[in-house]
Amino acid sequence: MRYFAVFLFSLFSLLAHAQDQKTETVSGTIIVDDTREPVSGVNIININKVKGTTTDAKGNFTIEAVANDTLHISYIGFQSIKVRVTNDWIKFKTVAKIPITERAYTLEEVIIDKYHLTGYLPIDSKLIPIKESYRYNIAGLSQGYEGGQHSPNAFKRVLSTMLNPADLLNNLFGKKGNEMRRLREMKKDDTVRNALASKFDRETLAALLGVTKNDIAEILEHCNYSTDFINTANDLQIMDAISGCYEEYKVMHRSK
Repeated sequence: MRYFAVFLFSLFSLLAHAQDQKTETVSGTIIVDDTREPVSGVNIININKVKGTTTDAKGNFTIEAVANDTLHISYIGFQSIKVRVTNDWIKFKTVAKIPITERAYTLEEVIIDKYHLTGYLPIDSKLIPIKESYRYNIAGLSQGYEGGQHSPNAFKRVLSTMLNPADLLNNLFGKKGNEMRRLREMKKDDTVRNALASKFDRETLAALLGVTKNDIAEILEHCNYSTDFINTANDLQIMDAISGCYEEYKVMHRSK
């Protein structure tokens, strides 16, 4: 009888512990700021947990979160925002109405004759730059992407920058170890990957990594990626490129 009582006490303790450890979530509705209409397909990413979701047809969402987590909310054509999760939001299970604001775009001048061609083939053939790019295979993608001007010493230049203690990669990767380790989690979450695949603004990626957009460009430059790739790749391609560079960085510094 005594052993049975001990068993019951242990069972109740485990059940109580499991309830304390249950996953907390928050819910909300994304609406347009001026019309108050719900927006479907909005990307919501918990930066702290690297978990993502999207709003349904009525603009509703539910996502795993605890107090003080930050939700990054983004949608094409609208300004991205960050929302802090509060204790009250979790405790009272309120469905927060979160407004997003449409972007105001200003069209820039379009240059048709970029290279100022003369129409004379022998001259024009010399005016148009020839870009020979070394191509890398990036994890998670079906095709390779170039990493800067082709050169027999391209890979050596990548390694030399990583081994330089004063290099930006060492300063940034070394200080942002926790953020860079999130790359593995980001690659596991399909919602996060799908969100990044449709973006070219670097906002969500910068928020997830805790860096600036300029930091992202500098990282890729130091990893020997060309300006064309940096300017035209989507955020998923950029994430995989940084991930590959970071893995190489860790290998080189582990062997020092």
